[in-house]
Amino acid sequence: MPADDEAELRRLRWRCRRGMRELDQLMLRYLDQRWRQAGVEERATFERLLEVEDDRLWRWFMGRETPQEKDLHALVERILELPH
Repeated sequence: MPADDEAELRRLRWRCRRGMRELDQLMLRYLDQRWRQAGVEERATFERLLEVEDDRLWRWFMGRETPQEKDLHALVERILELPH
């Protein structure tokens, strides 16, 4: 992996620290299993997902609400489908 990608991955790993273990695990699972293969658009969507408040993320991941934006909704679903 190029050094730039490694640096980006470390930066994202830090941003995935949400203070709620369940959210941390979901976000880190995506980084570990999917981020390297993701295209530019999906990576940008993940960056947008990291900007969302923790309580809203929690409601999305628990299925109590769904994101209005289709790309965010699709990414939340993709993260939930990743193997544990």
